[in-house]
Amino acid sequence: MAGHSKWNNIKGRKGAQDAKRGKIFQKLSREIYMAAKSGGPDPSTNPSLRMVLDKARSANMPNDNIQRAIKKASAAGEGENYDEIVYEGYGPAGVAILVHTLTDNKNRTATNVRVAINKNGGSLGETGSVAYMFDRKGYLAIEREGLDVDEDTMMMSVLEAGGEDLESSDEVFEIFTEPTDFPDVRDALEAEGYVLAQAELTMVPQTLIELSEEQREVLETIVTALEDDDDVSEVFTSAS
Repeated sequence: MAGHSKWNNIKGRKGAQDAKRGKIFQKLSREIYMAAKSGGPDPSTNPSLRMVLDKARSANMPNDNIQRAIKKASAAGEGENYDEIVYEGYGPAGVAILVHTLTDNKNRTATNVRVAINKNGGSLGETGSVAYMFDRKGYLAIEREGLDVDEDTMMMSVLEAGGEDLESSDEVFEIFTEPTDFPDVRDALEAEGYVLAQAELTMVPQTLIELSEEQREVLETIVTALEDDDDVSEVFTSAS
């Protein structure tokens, strides 16, 4: 699985995202709105909403913003709606790029995604061209600093919680689950007292591609251009 590379990528993104936190909150508000509108405002009976709320809180989104989006969904009529569309493409060295969007204007989003990829050194692919290279997984990260737990103990906790796989480094434990098991595994680990540094549903590449420094800069330019678009929710790549 993506393992340590995923954690390094998460850490690398956090610094850059601090500078555009307002845009991130705007995107999260849209996701909360859609989840609450489709499944109701109560996260205890709406798993999709609960996952989005976890994502929002991990991004330190203010509770006022969260509640505003939920209230807006509860009061919404039929006028405002968004479509979830996935775009696929290639970066340097054939790296797969998977772009999840939430949009109220498909033509605008398609054009923006195409420009972000094609004009920055990549190429937009057809539907199905790279999606098969990724698996949908639950992902949890527990930082090891200050944690007096060895790998065997953590593996036992993961297996008892229903987790699928554990990868560890000196810095972090990374846990992977089936998507349907993710909420139960998360809750079980938190009940044991573990503090989760990251908990999300994600797309994990089946194979990782090594990039040179120059190729990595090209990919970073593409990913940054995509993430700067208001309609783009998440960007996944197969870069190591």
